[in-house]
Amino acid sequence: MTYTENLWLFTLLLAGIITVPGMDMIFVIANGLTGGRRAGIAATSGIMLGGAFHTLFGTVAVTALATLVPQLAGPMLVIGSAYMIWIGYTLAKSAIVIDGIEASKLHRTARIFTQGLVTCLVNPKAWLFILAVYPQFMRPEYGPFWRQALVMGALTLLLQALVYGGLAIAAAKGRDALTSKPQVTIWIGRGAGWLLVAVAALMLVEGWQSW
Repeated sequence: MTYTENLWLFTLLLAGIITVPGMDMIFVIANGLTGGRRAGIAATSGIMLGGAFHTLFGTVAVTALATLVPQLAGPMLVIGSAYMIWIGYTLAKSAIVIDGIEASKLHRTARIFTQGLVTCLVNPKAWLFILAVYPQFMRPEYGPFWRQALVMGALTLLLQALVYGGLAIAAAKGRDALTSKPQVTIWIGRGAGWLLVAVAALMLVEGWQSW
């Protein structure tokens, strides 16, 4: 397999894992719906930074931690899923009203960015993807690992920006129709929170079993 063919296959797998609904996607949509474009883009930006950390981790895993990393999969799943259950529960118990969000844009944007970063970093789906895929696609015959990591990281950021950024903007536009209906916004946020809890709970069970 040539390096070009290798990149195409990696891109297809990456696109699949990003577009499959999961915790990152739910987080972006929930913030876009309840906080508008600014909140949705902040969530997307945080997740993209998390994607850069994943690429760095994948590179280190391939080059230095080949024997240790598989042992960390179970604990990562459990810890990450537990955190996401807490985030989802907090969102589910909230009463998000659009006017209140607009009154504290800067503070909320920074908090959403940080939550997006942590959400991506503890997302079990992303770690499993890295542990399963990076060792197969980052190979010595394709050149220095750092150069391969730059290309794979750039592809990750690009696809995250296209998918999650597009969803954030679409959700923000849908939010505009809800400005005059705060009760609907509250229930959308709570519904997204419980959905997040459900997804994370399934991953928690899987992580516990693998641990």
